[in-house]
Order: sequence, then C-alpha cells, then structure tokens
Amino acid sequence: MVGENHSTGTEFILGGLTNRPELQLPLFLLFLGIYSVTVIGNLGMITLICLNTQLHIPMYYFLGNLSLVDVCYSSVITPKMLVNFVSEKNIISYAGCMSQLYFFLMFVIAECYMLTVMAYDRYVAICSPLLYNVIMSHRVCSRLVAGVYAIGLIGATIETGLMLKLPYCDTLISHYFCDIIALMKLSCSSTDDTEMTVFFLAGFDIIVTSLTVLISYAFILSSILRVSTTGGRSKAFSTCSSHLAAVGMFYGTTAFMYLKPSTANSLAQENVASVVYTTVIPMLNPLIYSLRNKEVKAAMQKTLKGKLF
Repeated sequence: MVGENHSTGTEFILGGLTNRPELQLPLFLLFLGIYSVTVIGNLGMITLICLNTQLHIPMYYFLGNLSLVDVCYSSVITPKMLVNFVSEKNIISYAGCMSQLYFFLMFVIAECYMLTVMAYDRYVAICSPLLYNVIMSHRVCSRLVAGVYAIGLIGATIETGLMLKLPYCDTLISHYFCDIIALMKLSCSSTDDTEMTVFFLAGFDIIVTSLTVLISYAFILSSILRVSTTGGRSKAFSTCSSHLAAVGMFYGTTAFMYLKPSTANSLAQENVASVVYTTVIPMLNPLIYSLRNKEVKAAMQKTLKGKLF
C-alpha cells in the first residue's frame, strides 16, 4: 500500500478497543446490549412520535429526527466493532473505511446542529410562547431539519475529500473505527494543512452550535426566573433539563476529541471519549427524553394500552 492509497484491494487493520483476548467476549456482549438498547429505544421513540397525535408538535418533530440521527450514526460504527470482537483479523477495505468515515461525519455533524435547533425551539417556546405556533410553523421546522442534514452532508464531503487525497503508508488504524484523527496518523505526507482544516471545521461546528445553545438557555433561564409560580418554574426546568443533559455529554466528549492537537492525549483516553459519543450517548438520549418527560410517558402508556386492549 506504500505510496498508493487508491489501489484495488487496499485494506486497513482496525486496532480495536483492546488487545487482550479475555476481554473480547465480555466487550462483545456489553456493546451488543448497548446497541440493542440504542436501536430499540430510538426506533421506539420515532414510532411513538408518529403514532401519537399529541406529540405532533415541533419539539417532538425535532426529537424524532434526533433519534433517527442517533440510530444511524451508531449503526455506522457499532456493527463493525461487534464483528471485530469475534474476528481474528479486524480488516476493513479502503472503500469501506472511507464510507464509514463519511457517514459518521455526516451524522455526528447533523447531531450538533439538531441539538442546536432543539435549543432554539425551547427558547421560542419559553421566551415567546404566544408567537410559538407562528415562528415554529411546519414549514420553518421542515426547513430547519433539511438545513441540519444539508450541513452534515457538506461537512462530511469536505472532510472525507481531504482524507481521500492523502497517501497512506501504514495499514494499522489505532482505533476501533475509521476516525479522521486516526487516519491522519497513517499518512506518508505532512498532514499539517489537513489537520488545521479539520480543526477549523470541527471548531466551527462545535463552538458555534454550543454557543448558540448556551445563549438560548441563558435567555430561557432568565425567563424561567421571572415565572411567578413554583409549578411553572418546575415545568420549564423539567422541559429543558433533559436537553441540557444530552447537550453536555455530547459537546464535552466531541470537544475533547477534536479541539486539541492530535498527539495531546493517549489512545486509551481517545477510545473512552469516542465510546461515549458513538455508542453511549445514542443509547442514553431516548432514555433521557422519555424518563424525564411526562408527555412521552403518557403517550407510551396510551399506546401500550391501545395495543394490549
């Protein structure tokens, strides 16, 4: 593969999470369980939102799309990781590696902007409740979601295009999936320009969206504190706390991974951070939004009663 990264039959070897054979089966079972909960939870959330008319409002329209993004980007990573736990050789083709990178980037960027759109929705609902139905019309919501996916596609195309131009002199990816940082370490040529571009793009996505979320919640907090009744404050806090929990975990781990020099942390630290945002957060999101949301729990009970009786 030396000097040529487009040759037919080019393959990479994924280093995986651990080299210890005695941990392969326990890790396989652990991540199989996590992935099963992720798929069932997110698809269940989407189905619940589609079946219950009381959830046909912007907040749950965005939540349904967040669940779709979560199940998609988890599915880009986890099935291949599970296969590698029970395979002797953790091989992925060049085309497969770049495809995995492309779809991972598309969905993880979409997740950033979907969380931002959800924060804006809560800002309008709490700070301008009388104008909510006008501002967050069906057309506006559809355009916001379309914009989220478009940004994901554009960002993934640019960053994957940069990786396609690099020549690769090594085959061992010291990671459990084809992440952009791990791939840059295999290049024969200097990656300084590529690293700066990726740092800028990731920084733009993470900083702009996280600042938008923080500003939205600063206004939300100000409005909540002006609510005279304890019950009104409690309802507003309950509505927003689940979203803040999801946002905090996602932005914390992605910033740790991408807003630093590529040699700043150990492989073990990078693997832990990657596991959190690629497998754990997609599993937790539907649990956070369902367990802390009375409307979702009521819709779930109604749906289960309708199926049983």
